[in-house]
Amino acid sequence: MPRAPHEPAPARPSYSRRHQAGSGSARSLLLTVLGEYVLPRVEPAWTSTLLHVLGGLGVEEKSTRQSLARMAADGWIVAERAGRRVRWALTPHGRELLTEGAERIYSFGRDRDSWDGRWLVLIATVPESRRELRHQLRTRLTWAGFGSPVPGMWVSPHVSREAEAKQVVEQLGLDVAAFSFSGPYAGIGSERTLVEQAWHLGDLAAEYEDFIQEFAGLRPEPGDPVLFAQIRLVHDWRRFPSLDPQLPPDLLPPDWIGIRAANVFNDLHQAWHRSSQLHWDTLCAAEE
Repeated sequence: MPRAPHEPAPARPSYSRRHQAGSGSARSLLLTVLGEYVLPRVEPAWTSTLLHVLGGLGVEEKSTRQSLARMAADGWIVAERAGRRVRWALTPHGRELLTEGAERIYSFGRDRDSWDGRWLVLIATVPESRRELRHQLRTRLTWAGFGSPVPGMWVSPHVSREAEAKQVVEQLGLDVAAFSFSGPYAGIGSERTLVEQAWHLGDLAAEYEDFIQEFAGLRPEPGDPVLFAQIRLVHDWRRFPSLDPQLPPDLLPPDWIGIRAANVFNDLHQAWHRSSQLHWDTLCAAEE
């Protein structure tokens, strides 16, 4: 399907770490800490503990306090006063969201389902003048694992995601002008080319390689070092569910590096888990 001269190229997902969930912003790091250490416990976290941990990750105290206030305003956490001191507990809403996120992060990359050869195709066009709507559509379909080989077309080898795509277009008010169908690939062109144009696996492979290079050789000492290493590991891995469409093996290059990266993450997370959790408990106990 050729692209008209005036028609913009299909949006490519951004692979810059500064703009992904794995970026080093105070709020994003705080989310990682809450999900990794506060979510599994009933005890709230002291402000002083959070300041110590995020400070060790390079976040200034002012930024941490601002992030706590904003997350409280957004309904993720609630402050509990103990005299002049403050500790933070997850709200039911925050606990629900973090649980969903944890399930997605920790299960990501482990298994790839077999494929029956069928594609789900969604046609949904948005005028260039409605850039915010275009951005919302792109963001939500990309998060659902869809790729866009040409403008206005979104594809996924996961036909079961039709309900999710339908929900997206309905909520954005695009269902009247959207169309979908599913079936096997026909004889024109190459599925490999379709995959590369829709998802740009070369860029994604480079991100996985960076992840492996950064973490595979780490052997942190007990105490703060292993705690900080575990947070950075989970924090960096958090971005991949929004970047990797989890294509079936039939559509991936041989020896796909994403599988190796998932093994690195799971092995290190398990190896560092007990020591980092124990140190978190030690930090919290010191504040009691």
